[in-house]
Amino acid sequence: MSLRIDRGLFKYDFIDHHAVLCVPIDADVKEIRKRYLSIARRLHPDANGSVSPTDKQLASEFLSKLVNPAYEKITTERSRAEYMIILSHMGKRLVQEFTSVELHTETGKKLATAPESTIDSLYKSAIAKIAETQYENLHHIPQVIAQISELNLVYLMRTAGKSLTTPNPLIQSTMNSGPLTPNPATNTTAPPPAPPPAPAPENSAVEHYLRRAQTLIDKNQFPQAQVELQDALKLEPKNSRCHSLIGLVYLKQNRLKMAKVHFDNALKLDPNDQTALSWKPKIDKALSQQSGGAKVTTPPNSTGKQPDKSGGGGLFGGLFGGKKK
Repeated sequence: MSLRIDRGLFKYDFIDHHAVLCVPIDADVKEIRKRYLSIARRLHPDANGSVSPTDKQLASEFLSKLVNPAYEKITTERSRAEYMIILSHMGKRLVQEFTSVELHTETGKKLATAPESTIDSLYKSAIAKIAETQYENLHHIPQVIAQISELNLVYLMRTAGKSLTTPNPLIQSTMNSGPLTPNPATNTTAPPPAPPPAPAPENSAVEHYLRRAQTLIDKNQFPQAQVELQDALKLEPKNSRCHSLIGLVYLKQNRLKMAKVHFDNALKLDPNDQTALSWKPKIDKALSQQSGGAKVTTPPNSTGKQPDKSGGGGLFGGLFGGKKK
């Protein structure tokens, strides 16, 4: 099953699980569960005996690869908390990009310009209406999810604006003209210097990603660890630890050039990063030998098969002493 959506929140490399289930962003777990059971009954292979085997297979894949993961993500306590933190950050970011966001649906445009007092009711009634037919036509599901995600995007922009002390037009003019300065007539004392930025809290979303990635690395589950770290870097592109760990993950997968890029970034951000300091010289040496035309030949193994060239030997084996963990 190929599902490509480039509208709404998906346009920002974000999987909009609320759009997959067609529930409001502020829906509680009970409401989400009710909606999930409704979708699961509709997509179950035995729900409609008249459909073709191809459509039954497609429905089963939508349920197992799209709906089930979405439900788990936004109902499991820990993952739900992380997910909502990310949504909150996205809402604040989107407020600043309000004028550059392109909307494709009339409902989305209407929600973007609706009076503040009607935003909630307009948004939730639109979501409820789409939910009635979301999974009726399996071949239209991606387009419907894109439509819902666009509504979620607009709703995030509008509701994030409520928590700001300045209305959207002032935000835009401030972005164009620079920071506001105090009025000398009303403020004759210089403001105190800004305190240094506080360190990220231990329970931040990025910390959760890093902990999960480290656990996966310890289990030699490198592709899964790579996904976690890529998500973390979307939140904090200048996190040296993220770059260091993903460099290690690429190294373990014998992707030396990618490993070098991230170890370089880690050292630029933190010259004392021990992981990067330890591995970067070895990678530089290996890449130098590779570019210089060094060639390692290995005889066939005892089974008569040619050696695996995917990363178990050669440069990778040399870096790790030829051992597999």
